[in-house]
Amino acid sequence: MAKFELIIALVNTGFSEVVMSSAREVGARGGTVVHARGTANKEISKKYGIVITPDKEMVLILVSNKITDQVVEAIYKNAGLTTDGQGIVFTLPVDNVAGLKLE
Repeated sequence: MAKFELIIALVNTGFSEVVMSSAREVGARGGTVVHARGTANKEISKKYGIVITPDKEMVLILVSNKITDQVVEAIYKNAGLTTDGQGIVFTLPVDNVAGLKLE
């Protein structure tokens, strides 16, 4: 099992600080913000009745697997699909890390 996880949050532009403050409150230390552009499907927008903004921010946060669930829950609560951030959050296992001490 990986000792670390990469949390990836995709949110509307301007919500990366909401993601980071939510993550920090439960133990994450920092992250990287990448500006991105979504390719939203207009049918999905109509079906769920939400406006999908193409300009996005992708927030990458490396955490110990001990706090992954708490960080994901905090981010989704404050910047998830039902908020103005309209974010999605997912994780990927990380097997090796060099140059960081996360615990």
